[in-house]
Amino acid sequence: MSEQTDQNNKISPINGKALVLVGLMGAGKTSVGRRLAKHLGLKFIDADEEIEAAAGLSIDDIFDIYGEEEFRAGERRVILRILSEGPCVLATGGGAFMDKEIRDAIKSHAISIWLKADLETLLERTSRRGGRPLLKKGNPAEILENLTKERYPVYATADITIESGNHTHDEMVNKIEIALKEQLN
Repeated sequence: MSEQTDQNNKISPINGKALVLVGLMGAGKTSVGRRLAKHLGLKFIDADEEIEAAAGLSIDDIFDIYGEEEFRAGERRVILRILSEGPCVLATGGGAFMDKEIRDAIKSHAISIWLKADLETLLERTSRRGGRPLLKKGNPAEILENLTKERYPVYATADITIESGNHTHDEMVNKIEIALKEQLN
């Protein structure tokens, strides 16, 4: 298809590229990503689930047994493989976009979308669910605040930034679709 939108005015993958959601834990990458993929008729992939399947271990166990460095190496292999497989909506882990090799691959094979959330929103959302190894190392508020300072300048290099805030998942999908349409023009 030479057009970048179909007859229903939905966004099609641009030149076979994936849509990659980046941002801190709790920003809504998986929840929004599932809805976005369904809305666009694309396959949804959660990088953390793929890493767990490849390792045969939970993210927590990978961190506990092998450490963060080995987790990041596995994460890199999995994301590079996914990006080579064609169009999809990919939700990445919070630290993935910090890796230059992953960022470069995303730049080449995908459109990156940063779901930006404020600290209060991140704290509230991450408190609802376990499986966040980085938050086990101390005070979650301090850890998340430090992560925002470290990672937000890198996330800001994403192709598109969407303020997450207290929007519903459907509102987020609509905001992403509008931003993608604007990028196409």
